[in-house]
Amino acid sequence: MEALTNLIEFGASGDEERRRRHGVKTTFVRVFEVHADALPAAIPAGVTAGEFRIVGAPASMAAATATVKAAIAAAGSVPVTAFSLADLMDLGGGSIAGLAEVAGRLAAAGLQIVADAPIDALKDAVGAVSAVVKAGLRVPRLTVRDSTADSRDQLIALAVQIQAATLGVRAFAPLPRVSSVAQPSTGYDDVKAIAAARLHAHNIDSIQVDWRLYGPKLAQVALTMGADDVDGVSPLEGDLGRRRSPIEEIRGNIQAAGLEPVERNGFFEAVGQ
Repeated sequence: MEALTNLIEFGASGDEERRRRHGVKTTFVRVFEVHADALPAAIPAGVTAGEFRIVGAPASMAAATATVKAAIAAAGSVPVTAFSLADLMDLGGGSIAGLAEVAGRLAAAGLQIVADAPIDALKDAVGAVSAVVKAGLRVPRLTVRDSTADSRDQLIALAVQIQAATLGVRAFAPLPRVSSVAQPSTGYDDVKAIAAARLHAHNIDSIQVDWRLYGPKLAQVALTMGADDVDGVSPLEGDLGRRRSPIEEIRGNIQAAGLEPVERNGFFEAVGQ
């Protein structure tokens, strides 16, 4: 019972800090996610997205720039985000100088935003993000690939350092994108990580939770513990009727938590208001 009480108190502190910054406003983004090897000619009919996200590691620099150009043409007015910073580092030969060259060429091809930066997968995360930003790309979202409760505070501190060096981070998603087989996280661990990130990532505006990875229930709890941004909402309208569509589900879940849903795009700009 003591642990539960502590979690409730900790979560309440995270929620208090979140409301001090954002009030009841809670942003979310509908993401049209496509693999670099399977780009469509255009966003399909029935898909309403605020972000066109390219995933998958590019096979070469030529393939990366061609993919970016094709995605921009297919996305129309929807902001394009592309690739993991860790994959771009590999493409640059593992060096900061190589990464900067890759970023510069992608910026010249028209890319503006790197899709995500898994800070635990980068040998020099501060140097890597700084190099990409100097080369002309935005890195607004810091993520965690694989972490445990023991590494949580260290990763939060690292996110703070990256923001201090670059000033371009808009959101930090502290929950791991890959579940550890040896030390799988629990719901207790996850919501505590959200609260800790909100309380200690003092220079980062938003704490993010992934709707697709963690599901509506945990995401909704996370919104009461310090999170204020929801990533990965499905862009499909579905065929179960308007009231059961993903857009209505996310809005309903946010409102049920006593919060106000605000849809945004990949530039973190409010849309559809």
